[in-house]
Amino acid sequence: MLNGEKKIVKPLRWGMVGGGRLSQVGYKHRTGALRDHTAFQLVAGAFDIDPERGRDFGVNIGVDADRCYPDYKTMFAEEALREDGVEVVSIATPNGTHYEICKAALEAGLHVICEKPLFFTSQEGEEIKTLAEEQGKIVGVTYGFSGNQMLLQMRAMIEQGKIGDIRVVELQYTHGFNSNDKSDKTSDAQKWRVDPKVAGPSFVLGDLSTHTYYMSQLIMPHMKIKKLLCDRQSFIGTRAPLEDNAFVLMQYENGAVGRLWTSSINAGCMDGHRIRIVGSKASLEWWDSKGGELKFEVQGEPAQTLIRAMPYLDESCNADERLGALHVEGLSEAWANIYLKFAIAIDAKKRNDKETLKHLVYPDIDAGIEGIRWIENCVRSADNGSVWVEFQNKKALLV
Repeated sequence: MLNGEKKIVKPLRWGMVGGGRLSQVGYKHRTGALRDHTAFQLVAGAFDIDPERGRDFGVNIGVDADRCYPDYKTMFAEEALREDGVEVVSIATPNGTHYEICKAALEAGLHVICEKPLFFTSQEGEEIKTLAEEQGKIVGVTYGFSGNQMLLQMRAMIEQGKIGDIRVVELQYTHGFNSNDKSDKTSDAQKWRVDPKVAGPSFVLGDLSTHTYYMSQLIMPHMKIKKLLCDRQSFIGTRAPLEDNAFVLMQYENGAVGRLWTSSINAGCMDGHRIRIVGSKASLEWWDSKGGELKFEVQGEPAQTLIRAMPYLDESCNADERLGALHVEGLSEAWANIYLKFAIAIDAKKRNDKETLKHLVYPDIDAGIEGIRWIENCVRSADNGSVWVEFQNKKALLV
């Protein structure tokens, strides 16, 4: 159980790029990083494309005015001159800016925590991975839902053979908040998400399904996709060529099959984020709306509901539990869990603690690159007439 005691010697000096007053994700980053005040200390930021608004915001959340910078380049340069300068930076900006900011941060000697999807291409991902290795730095990706500890319970039960051989994977992340085009015109945060120059080659595949795809990989680390077929639609025509709805069929190397539905036009749906894994003996199902519960259904036996923080759960699951049974946890705690693991990873990297890094489960640079490959393969299938395609690995995609 986590209770706020320090996991590293002293908090990391942390800065943010983006995540200001108008950001949809900035508060999630700060809630996650600062929940364990022993892990991160927010000391600087370039919070907004509008320097004055960014400075005003930074001061209002407790950052010294002289460390609220007009842009990330100024922040990196000025902080490098300070003995107490930032050690790690979070990037909470639109997709199209991630690569250049991440590269600049690594070249400035900083560890990086970045929003998803990381970059536009897996080649960019491989370049950043090489740079991070050369610099001896960590790059983490904020797949925030993945910090829900019941996903680790699913992982443990599958590893222990509790559900048998995996046969079917059912993934869904849908909502209805973009079922019309109003937000495309009125919300700055939505406008860029449907602009290919800023968002990249996809909308909901990158914005939503990369979360769910990574979570499935966390749960089933040995399950690799062999082929997939993606059919994507732009029900709001002005969003084309970016999709607001997509279906993906998958064939795994072990013979299992899967399907994923991702959508922002599922009208009336408030939370359609679900994962169901069907095995030869039993099934597991998790739903974000009831993130502290896990359905365990053994064929021929009464269905069970496993509850967060109970002693019958696996040690790996309960190690990330924070509030105790009967007290509801949610997305804030999930973000706090991954940010704490980012801190542990950064600390281990600084100490060259390879053993800790080897066993730490968190969304790292490889997870980010895999998310990009997921998008690339889905787009390739859809744009070639929604055909089955071999799931290309990094070597194939770089040719």
